[in-house]
Amino acid sequence: MNRMSRKASVLLFNLKQLVPSVRSIFLFLLLGLFLALRPADEKIRVFLCGDSTMAPKLPIDVPETGWGMPFTDYFTPAVEVQNHAVNGRSTKNFLTEGRWAKVIAQVRTGDWVLIQFGHNDAKLSDSSRYASPQTTYRQNLTRFVNEVRAKGGNPLLITPVSRRKFDAEGKFVDQHGEYPGVVRALANQLRVPMIDLTAQSQAMIEQHGVEGSKALFMHYPGGMFVKHPRGITDDTHFSPYGAALMASLVAQGLVDGGLPLRSFLKGSDFPEKLAYELPKIYQPYFRKDTFNIARYGAERGPAKADGITVNTTAINQAITLCSEAGGGTVLVPKGLWLTGPVVLRSNVNLHVAEGALLQFSRNYNDYPIMATTWEGQDAYRCQAPIWGVDLVNVAITGAGVIDGGGEVWRQVKKSKQTASQWANLVKSGGVLDEKKETWFPTESSRRGNVSPDMARIANGKTPAELADIKDFLRPNMVSLTRCKYVLLEGVTFQNSPAWTLHPLLSEHITLRNVNVKNQWYAQNGDGVDLESCRNGLLENCTFDTGDDGITIKSGRDEEGRKRGIPTENVIVRDCRVYQAHGGFVIGSEMSGGVRNLFVSNCQFMGTDVGLRFKTARGRGGVVENIYVNNISMTQIAGEAILFDMYYAAKDPVPQAGESNELPVIEAKPLGEGTPRFRQFFVHNVTCLGAETGILIRGLPEMPVKDILIENAVLQCRNGLVCIEATDIRLKNVSLLATEPTVIQVQNSQQITFDGITYPKTATRLLKISGDRSKAIRVLNERVLK
Repeated sequence: MNRMSRKASVLLFNLKQLVPSVRSIFLFLLLGLFLALRPADEKIRVFLCGDSTMAPKLPIDVPETGWGMPFTDYFTPAVEVQNHAVNGRSTKNFLTEGRWAKVIAQVRTGDWVLIQFGHNDAKLSDSSRYASPQTTYRQNLTRFVNEVRAKGGNPLLITPVSRRKFDAEGKFVDQHGEYPGVVRALANQLRVPMIDLTAQSQAMIEQHGVEGSKALFMHYPGGMFVKHPRGITDDTHFSPYGAALMASLVAQGLVDGGLPLRSFLKGSDFPEKLAYELPKIYQPYFRKDTFNIARYGAERGPAKADGITVNTTAINQAITLCSEAGGGTVLVPKGLWLTGPVVLRSNVNLHVAEGALLQFSRNYNDYPIMATTWEGQDAYRCQAPIWGVDLVNVAITGAGVIDGGGEVWRQVKKSKQTASQWANLVKSGGVLDEKKETWFPTESSRRGNVSPDMARIANGKTPAELADIKDFLRPNMVSLTRCKYVLLEGVTFQNSPAWTLHPLLSEHITLRNVNVKNQWYAQNGDGVDLESCRNGLLENCTFDTGDDGITIKSGRDEEGRKRGIPTENVIVRDCRVYQAHGGFVIGSEMSGGVRNLFVSNCQFMGTDVGLRFKTARGRGGVVENIYVNNISMTQIAGEAILFDMYYAAKDPVPQAGESNELPVIEAKPLGEGTPRFRQFFVHNVTCLGAETGILIRGLPEMPVKDILIENAVLQCRNGLVCIEATDIRLKNVSLLATEPTVIQVQNSQQITFDGITYPKTATRLLKISGDRSKAIRVLNERVLK
């Protein structure tokens, strides 16, 4: 590192000594100077010095993870992180073993040294490690700080990370005594930056609770890992999930402390967020034991004389025995396996092997009426083909296919069939409604359709009283309620009676490499519906469905508000959606709220709407902090991007023969049923063909608020329709509309169009109407030639 860049780095650190007002003025300038003068191929180095909670681990140690391991991934390539932390080390034996000497010999001007000790310094019975807090421990830390500064480096003290311990009343018990206080006092005395990881990790552990915090640490039964054949209960060392959370606390400490190193934290797919800020999702592990369903009496295909072999008992017995034995894998091997409802249990991975088809029965009698939910409200429905309630550690994996037998449950509209298809469907049996426009598989199904709300539990009916409409009570295909640590991976789910995948009130859900396939006309055939769920990851999944593809919900109307549990902290990335009503959808049942969603690198092909955010009066709930980036769409029948708080109203986009004037919507009083959309950040969207590029429609009493759409190219018939909205910003958006008026704004304010590109065929860029429209700006518009 040359002399000038070293001086710049030292000045960056010494800004800590200045008052905040002066520091804030000079920090940016000096950081820029440092970056400009530093050789391009010379990296800033970060040395991690500490104990096992920070240390790197060997493959044999899986899943144990030191927080220094994910911490490395939070930096840009401009930073080189060297993790010198070692299991069992204190300040004392880190010195006596020569480990500190190895670090300090490498430190150069501008490098950072992060120092976290205390766990092993407190081991009074071990003279090689014990360091008295007020004497030896303090002296060793002082030495570390002074020697780093003497080399021109930047020391950073970190208090020891908390262990997990609760008393009988569930109150957290501190185990570090004087040691964190020594670090805090020393940091103040020596004017050295400090991250109080003791306090922050304690808060994180308490937030997870007595049981939930076990997921942060090494709590695993036997039979999972080679190093721990009998299992392990360790409240000091971290699981991968716990290590990622702790590393994020340290990264946040760099930001909160205003340390220059924060400028090298890696960004994410979302300009508003850094990588460390994205949600963390716990990934479950399972024992190696395998329970093959064939060993419990399951038979492939129609093997008996009557041509029917239903394996419900055998499969559920294998699952039950597997769970009772401590968990493992229930194997569905290659072949066709017919079954009724499968009841999942904790610690079981249902593995559908490549070449296996798990076919659900088409016999209504196999599916009893159960208390569950339907479209966000408590209801009676037939039992889901795959059913799980109050489970921990559960998975469905493999490269096989699961078929829900949905054709015997679904009604079909004549408008969604060709003439020959409709004729064949009617010929196959079933009954028609009075208008001869809808086909039902049975008379029971048709009767239920006449009174669709009869099965709501609030209506007071019993399952016995619903028997005559049982065939109408079609279930969701995979129903997982109040489950924790869920993994769905690799499997193809097809032909669902209703919603395909429905985690409800569940936490830490991972969908990876999943395929969902339903008929395009399958009513309610959503791909996945996360309802009142926390912490989810959907990646590299494909949905080809009869309704919305990827859907976020949180209950409907008063029942949803009473439940009051939002869906939050969900990542959706690298997914594809075909032939769905919406590609990525929030609502309309979102009465419990939705927040902190991150959607990136997805493709929507042939969906009715691309990004679909919908609600209505009476729902209530707040949808906020939604981040979207890198979305590609083609052949969108309706809107590429839709924000609609009045989606039951007449479409404001004029149809053939209708008036060009946008409808006026009457204001209603505010109340608990008033929904709210706010704080959406949408970047880098392209759409090749849509009816409308962007439709924003709020309520006059509650406009859609705080929407940013940046860097978009939308080929469409209508450009932008904006009704009842506030603080809407479009930046660098190309609205390649064929209609003569590109943008229509009605009763909206604080609207900024900056860098709008539109075709030369347009006769008018902007039409404004409504007496409440004001503060609308157009900047830097460009005509496409």
